[in-house]
Amino acid sequence: MEDYYLQTMKPATLAELKKELKVRSPEELLQICLRLGRFKKDNKELLSYLLFDAQDEQGYVEAIKYHIDDSMEEINTSHIYYAKKGLQKILRGLNKYIRYSGNKQTEVEVLIHFCEAIKESPIEVNRSNVIANLYDRQVNKIHKALAKLHEDVQADYQLQISEL
Repeated sequence: MEDYYLQTMKPATLAELKKELKVRSPEELLQICLRLGRFKKDNKELLSYLLFDAQDEQGYVEAIKYHIDDSMEEINTSHIYYAKKGLQKILRGLNKYIRYSGNKQTEVEVLIHFCEAIKESPIEVNRSNVIANLYDRQVNKIHKALAKLHEDVQADYQLQISEL
């Protein structure tokens, strides 16, 4: 009996979900989306992105950059520990926004802006190994995402990346 319960509680695969969503009516799909939005903040944020921001990717990127700038101003730089925690918090949010978009160019632009914001801030990156490693990981992520973009687009970002 217990084994049966565990088997039925497994989430469906994406293929199974896609198949089931195809047979549902538009009203049922609406109700499913609304219910999904009630359960987790991430679900609501993703639905918001898909409904309101996905059509204007550049506006979405600009909003994220504005968020980075605001958040960087609020970081407590009195102690390196608080600066590290502040940067990690900003980065968690950025990674979520990048994941919602799924666009490599958005990822590159946002991470470049984040790294530039760190360099312009009063935070001394080399005073902390954790912050230096965080910064280096973001630069590496930029290079990986950039490699997946078209050559012309890569050339547009090369100057900015070389300054990092």
